[in-house]
Amino acid sequence: MDSYFERTADHRFKPTQHVGGAWASDEQHFSPLGGLIVHAIDRHVAGRPDAGLVLSRVSFDILGRLALEECEIRVETIRPGRTIELLEATVRIADRPVVRARAWLLTALDTGAVAGGGAERLTPPDALAPWDMSTVWPGGFVASLDVRPLAEPQPGRATVWASTDVALVAGETASPLASFVALVDTANGIAVRQSPTAWMFPNVDLTLHFHRQPEGRWTGLDTTVAFGPTGQGITSTVLHDLSGPVGHAQQILTVRPQPGEAP
Repeated sequence: MDSYFERTADHRFKPTQHVGGAWASDEQHFSPLGGLIVHAIDRHVAGRPDAGLVLSRVSFDILGRLALEECEIRVETIRPGRTIELLEATVRIADRPVVRARAWLLTALDTGAVAGGGAERLTPPDALAPWDMSTVWPGGFVASLDVRPLAEPQPGRATVWASTDVALVAGETASPLASFVALVDTANGIAVRQSPTAWMFPNVDLTLHFHRQPEGRWTGLDTTVAFGPTGQGITSTVLHDLSGPVGHAQQILTVRPQPGEAP
């Protein structure tokens, strides 16, 4: 099976052609890298006694260009605790920090008696036709996806399922959460308000909140994109698995015309 990354050392990973970005072919798409960071956090947590904590929020700050080169990921515990814990992961490329992520882990309890709220389940992907997302976006990552919209995407609005047959790391089994997160950054590309050949709107962060741990191979993205009048935008997404909503994602965008295009 193909993979997005190959492990080259205990904390080092080499991206494959499937990680190629949508804005530039020699850059990494952030989506699989986000999943890889969660995979590294999972490994960090697995290396110690089980405290019964689950990842409930993770925020990624993208600090610079994500070159399509080998990266190093280090995870450390910032705030230890028996019921609440904060971890931080740093990604370095060419010895320069390019992503910092912080993850809150919360204790897992049985709250099934009071569980509820949120959106309704989405139409399952088996009932939907595939959409060739590469008609809008280039890059190896986009080409690796199976995307199935519930309806034709509109400017600033789309609801889709996404999945992939590409493994996150060659020869390793990623958790359902890491595999799910590896597809979430797709949200900023499914509901484009303006053509990406005329306008740029990359995200500089990604923050995910989970009220339930996702399961299965499909990531559901119910996405709305808003552009403001002064160069900022927001991509907001309700996250789903096949059983229903699992949380929310937010991305802040820097909106600007492509070079040579008049604003």
